[in-house]
Amino acid sequence: MKKAILVVTFLFTFAVLLSGCGSGGASKTNAGKEKIVIGYFPNINHVPAMVAKDKGFYQQQLGDGTTIEYKTFAEGGSFMTALKTGEIDAGLVGPAPAMNNYTTGADVKIIAGASTGGTVVLARKGVSIDSVEDFAGKTFITPGVGCTHDVQYETYLEEAGITSERIGGTMKHLTGQPAQYAAMLKSGKIDIAVAPEPWAAVIEKQTGAEVVIGWDEVAYGETLPASVMVTSGKMIKENPETVRKIIDAHKQAVKFINENPEEAQQITIKDIKETTKQELEKDVVELAWERIGFTYEVDEKTIQEFSDSSYALKFLKDKPDFKKLIDKTFIN
Repeated sequence: MKKAILVVTFLFTFAVLLSGCGSGGASKTNAGKEKIVIGYFPNINHVPAMVAKDKGFYQQQLGDGTTIEYKTFAEGGSFMTALKTGEIDAGLVGPAPAMNNYTTGADVKIIAGASTGGTVVLARKGVSIDSVEDFAGKTFITPGVGCTHDVQYETYLEEAGITSERIGGTMKHLTGQPAQYAAMLKSGKIDIAVAPEPWAAVIEKQTGAEVVIGWDEVAYGETLPASVMVTSGKMIKENPETVRKIIDAHKQAVKFINENPEEAQQITIKDIKETTKQELEKDVVELAWERIGFTYEVDEKTIQEFSDSSYALKFLKDKPDFKKLIDKTFIN
C-alpha cells in the first residue's frame, strides 16, 4: 500500500481584564505586562512548543516584560476556536484546521512549519487488513472530522474507492483523544486507529495492533507539515517585530531538537506526562521519533495539494487557493 499530508497559530488580542473579552492587541496581566498564551497539542508533532516552553526560548526573545502562558488541546477545532476568541495568542496546530478556518474567512496566516510525518494507521489485533479493499466497512477513529490525520487517511483510501459514511461510503468514523485509542482498540469499539505520534507507538506496544499504513505511505506522509505555526494578518501588520521574535524562538526550538534529540525526548516525556497524566516509556518515544521530522520550513506546494484533497473529500465547500494563507517573511 503506497501513497504519500500539517499549524502554530498566532492571534494577538487586547484583553479587557474584568470581562475577559478581547478586541485586538496584546493582552495584559494585572501587573500591566504584555501576556502571550501559546497553544499546542500533547503529541510529538508539537515538540517545538514543549522545548521552547522548557528552555524558555519565548521568554528570552520577548523579554522579561512579557508573561508567557501555555494551553494544550486535544484537536484542531477547539484550538482554532480558542484562537479566534482570543483565549490563546499563538500555538502549533495541524495544517487542516488552519486551512479549513481560512476558507471560512478566519484571519489566519501560516508563518512557519514545525514538523513533518508522524501519522500512522493501525489495525486492531485480530482485524485482517491484507489489501486496501479490506478497509471497507471498518470503524476508524481520528482526532477530529477533517483534521490533518483524517484527510491523510481518507485521501489514501479514496483512490481505491473506499470512503466514509459521511460521503456515501461504508467506513464508520469516530473521533476522540489519541491518548484513549489503545483502550478503544482493546475493547473492540474501533477497528482502525489513525494516530499521531507518540500514540501510534503506544498503541503498538500496549495492544499488539499492526501498522497497516506507515507514516511514509499515508497520503502526503513525508512532505506535509504535520504541524505549523500561524498568526493573524492583523498581528503581522500591527506587530511585525513581536511576530519575528516568536518565530526566532520557534527556530531556536527546532534547532535544539535536531542537535539534542536525547534531551528533547526527555522534555517530551515530561511535558506529555504533565498534560495527559500518562508517562511514555523511552523506547516508545524513540520509535515515534523515527517517524517525525522537525523543520520550520513550509512546503507550499504540498499544502495546496493537501487542501485540494480536502475539497475532493467534501471537508471544504469551495476549492481553495492558499497563495495568501502562507507568509514566509519571518522564516527567511
